[in-house]
Amino acid sequence: MKDILMTVASQFQLDGTVKTVKPLGEGFINDTFYIETCEAEADDYLLQRKNKNIFKNVPAMMDNIYKVTNHIKKKVIAAGGDPLRQVMTVVPTTDKKLYYQDEQGEYWAVCIFIKDNITYQAARTPELAFQGGKGIGLFQAMVADLKEPLTDILPGFHNIRYRFSQWDEVLAKDPVGRKALVTEEIDWIESRRKEMLDFWTLVEDGTIPTRVTHNDTKINNILFDNNGEVLCVIDLDTVLNSTVLNDYGDAMRSYTNTGLEDDPNLANVEMDLNIFRAYTEGYLSQTLSFLTKSEIEHLAFSAKYITYEQVLRFLMDYIDGDNYYKIKSPDHNLVRARAQNKLLVSMERNYDDMIKIIQQTMESFRN
Repeated sequence: MKDILMTVASQFQLDGTVKTVKPLGEGFINDTFYIETCEAEADDYLLQRKNKNIFKNVPAMMDNIYKVTNHIKKKVIAAGGDPLRQVMTVVPTTDKKLYYQDEQGEYWAVCIFIKDNITYQAARTPELAFQGGKGIGLFQAMVADLKEPLTDILPGFHNIRYRFSQWDEVLAKDPVGRKALVTEEIDWIESRRKEMLDFWTLVEDGTIPTRVTHNDTKINNILFDNNGEVLCVIDLDTVLNSTVLNDYGDAMRSYTNTGLEDDPNLANVEMDLNIFRAYTEGYLSQTLSFLTKSEIEHLAFSAKYITYEQVLRFLMDYIDGDNYYKIKSPDHNLVRARAQNKLLVSMERNYDDMIKIIQQTMESFRN
């Protein structure tokens, strides 16, 4: 494997001499490696083997990433910032492509490693949640005027009408005979079908605009400097055109949960309104200048929408025989669905307070 990695690294326009290439982290989607160079003044790099089973069109994905990062670089330079630290830098191959495809058909990409950064796996304090909201808000603000179309590399992503078509098909087939075991859980999905479709109709008819979105807004996709300030947003494989509400809602799903995504003890799972408030303050501090009235009016609902979608997807995968998500036990997807539904119920109970927090935050920025 070492020889393969060195060969792949040699296909890219790297400054300096490659010293080592070693695994980095335990990615759920891509395989990531750290390229260390010999020269002190040379950059180090991140090498990734892109998962072509998830991303069916890696060349288009890399083109999307280049369009977004190039757009942000221009903004950073104009503001007198550091374009090598405040945005990812994609490194081309020796033949000027954004990716390398090896003889086995695997796709590889390289970016400059941003040194002296801090990452977090969870936002357990309001202060960190604020910075997370600021980071995603800043990213969205930077690309709000990007007009170049992006390729839809994940068709149907966060599209609840598409998810319902999948759901109905799985329920009709009931391939492993689990449907009868989860009639109560199925009722959770069906009881909210109309309100979720009503929301998505507003996206489809343009009432809620489509913009450039990140689509994976966990806090570990934000780099911070040593002072705790946002450096940049990373992991741009999922950038595409959708509603910014998906980014906000997905962040609320991951940030505000007091328990685990797959917590077997439902008593642990609630929505933390203090984290919600802090993230919202950070987010709106960067986005109020361009968000429309319809987007602001549906911020709170987007948290319910994305959480509901995840309940549906976990439960659907359980009924379908666990074909999509990796599982640690036969009922893992069912445990996930129940935990996410508990979070959704908590959001519904706190919904009026969520709306008030958003209104109060907007008023504080405008005064």
